[in-house]
Amino acid sequence: MKSKSVLQTLSVNEQLLVETIKKETDLFNIDNICRTDAYFRFYNQHPDIHWALLASMVSRNAGWNMCDLEGIWFQQLLQEETRKRLYSTYEKANWLIFQDAFPQLLLYHYSKKMNKAKFHLLKYFHVSSFMEGEWYYFWEYRDYQRLLISLIINEQHVIHKPVICHPYFQKKVFRTFIFLFQDWFHFSSILLPTCSGNIYGASVNGFKSVHRRIDLGKRIASILFDESLYPSFYKFASKTVHTGSRYDYECYFMKGKKRDTPFLRTVFPIIEPVKHYMEEYEDWSTETKIKKLWYKKPTHRHPILLNEWFFQKQRKIEQMALLKQVID
Repeated sequence: MKSKSVLQTLSVNEQLLVETIKKETDLFNIDNICRTDAYFRFYNQHPDIHWALLASMVSRNAGWNMCDLEGIWFQQLLQEETRKRLYSTYEKANWLIFQDAFPQLLLYHYSKKMNKAKFHLLKYFHVSSFMEGEWYYFWEYRDYQRLLISLIINEQHVIHKPVICHPYFQKKVFRTFIFLFQDWFHFSSILLPTCSGNIYGASVNGFKSVHRRIDLGKRIASILFDESLYPSFYKFASKTVHTGSRYDYECYFMKGKKRDTPFLRTVFPIIEPVKHYMEEYEDWSTETKIKKLWYKKPTHRHPILLNEWFFQKQRKIEQMALLKQVID
């Protein structure tokens, strides 16, 4: 956030707008539940901004991954300190993305209300110059797909240096034994459930690569907004309260399934905004060449219907936990 002296160079109305957006962002960036719901409410207000629904569904996945850490199986598999580190990784990445993205969404909302583009104010929220240009382009040409991909590109760069490449997370998370075996868990998969019991989604190998994370985001978006599938995903998002527990969707396709992951807020306290910190801001786009490849249509090399995959993954996790009990 820019200092008051810099803000004073703006008109009184623009100063008030910046302060209003900052307060709204802080209000909803207190935990995974608030972020997930805020994205979805915004999408319902502005369905032309497809990224908001994508962000809400990805945020649901982050919540499920967080709650898995305190579920009955992961408590047996992972030491408490490891679980805390994984949780802090999810929380930090998702907090950073919201802190960057939600002011963009709100500026679009207020620009529409005022019937005047206000994206020059994005710099007061440390948003990249790349996205300032993309929002102005969208305002003029209404290229929904381009904006969706641009926001995917931006969010992955926003978390790349402060989380993926940060020395602490590199040492304590991404170079650890458990992360090397991430394919056994859900760390690199995004699931899109439906009320009919089907689960769709995609995974990524090489999670630390920004290029592969961008590709995963595009693949998930292409599934989410597939004309034949979108109504089912939207129905799930509208009907299903996000609690963080995987039971949110397991109840639709695993008859008789008992809840084995907790509600998020029963195990993770709300982290006040002041407890997060922003590293010294750097505009990633000033030193990164935007690749044309990032805007190309994604390719699905694996099935997107993941019901059987999910059952197999759960069985593996349970078997590992039971084996660990025997060994211990």
